[in-house]
Amino acid sequence: MLADDPLGSIREGATPEAYGSAFDLIDADPNQLLACLVTEPGAVVGMLQLTTIPGLSRGGALRGQIEAVRIHSAHRGAGLGSPFLQWAVDEARRRGCVLVQLTTDRSRADAHRFYERLGFVDSHLGFKLVLT
Repeated sequence: MLADDPLGSIREGATPEAYGSAFDLIDADPNQLLACLVTEPGAVVGMLQLTTIPGLSRGGALRGQIEAVRIHSAHRGAGLGSPFLQWAVDEARRRGCVLVQLTTDRSRADAHRFYERLGFVDSHLGFKLVLT
């Protein structure tokens, strides 16, 4: 699913071992949650990663970072994304987070509209530095 769109097809494609190692690190960290959306036994149609980040700002508040949100292309538009993201927001709240944040590539206009419909606000400008 990570490579199943124009942007992902460019930046994804590591070896299965690399993804397996990343999964093991995520699975071992209690501040990480890799969630899969399953519509029937064995049919994973969505995924996301929720990270709980402790911080000093906002009075030492926890925040939830949502990453790698994907719905399989065959299931997009079926109404699965909204309840899945709402579940992630509720899970962040259950973990004690006072806010949830996410980033999405500037080229993903459909994703921007989707997140805004869910109540997310385009409030910050983000920067990234690729380390190679």
